Amino acid sequence: MSLHGKVAVVTGASRGIGRGIALQLGEAGAKVYITGRDHKSRKNDPRFPTLERTAEEITKRGGKGIPVVVDHSDNAQVKKLFEKVANENNGQLDILVNNAFSGADSGEALLNSKKFWEDEPEIWDLVNNVGLRSHYVASVYAARLFVKHGHGGLIVNTSSQAAKQYAISVANGVGKAGVDRLTVDTALELKPHNVTVISIWPGLTKTEYMQKIVEEDMIPPPFKDFLKLSMQNAESSEYAGKCIIALITDSNVSSKTGKSFPTALLGKEYGLKDIDGREINMDPAIEKLLENLVVEKSTL
Repeated sequence: MSLHGKVAVVTGASRGIGRGIALQLGEAGAKVYITGRDHKSRKNDPRFPTLERTAEEITKRGGKGIPVVVDHSDNAQVKKLFEKVANENNGQLDILVNNAFSGADSGEALLNSKKFWEDEPEIWDLVNNVGLRSHYVASVYAARLFVKHGHGGLIVNTSSQAAKQYAISVANGVGKAGVDRLTVDTALELKPHNVTVISIWPGLTKTEYMQKIVEEDMIPPPFKDFLKLSMQNAESSEYAGKCIIALITDSNVSSKTGKSFPTALLGKEYGLKDIDGREINMDPAIEKLLENLVVEKSTL
């Protein structure tokens, strides 16, 4: 599945799922612009790769990794990112993965079991400013390049089943529902321009942060036993990247535009295995959720 000649932007890719996606795109030969707030952050903790090291690994795998320090809460910095991409590639952009999420840095705050009225309202911005809002801003600038260049494109928004059922907190769930709604509505407006927009729901993932909280026993009591057991069968951070490559190389991917897909479901459809050779099975709770959802006829 070669992506040689393709240009991608993956936001929030210094570590976690974003890093895994970027590595897979690079391994397939793509030129990948990766963003993060500070390429020197966490450099003393080997569990947390820097932006620069991630870019270097993308290049070692056969692609071209380009690190760009971006604070996705600052619209001006996001605009400069896409200007850079356009200037360096004659206006070409093929793939945008909206993954930057400030909530990923706030696990302790999100797993504190507080009800929404017990927490400060600022938790909303903590979770959704770099997340739902920044996905919208990046989509604006990417869509301008897609439409102007005239060769279609793919936007993938990282979301979760929290869009459809309670998970972690009110702010988190409303934000993820917003991401999936962003997918539906941007897909509708971009369809005439042959741009596909899809949400993916990664399952429990062995990110650097998740492994840290398990190793250091930082899990709150309500989640401890469940999470420790579930992490044994969790997805690698690169599994979502395998799913995205399958989507990019699917000649009928436009039929999926505006829809949301658990990564395990995409893996089953495309016959994918994780980087360790395991087949990833869908969480029974998510499978039941999908069965119970009332799916309206799409206008797409």
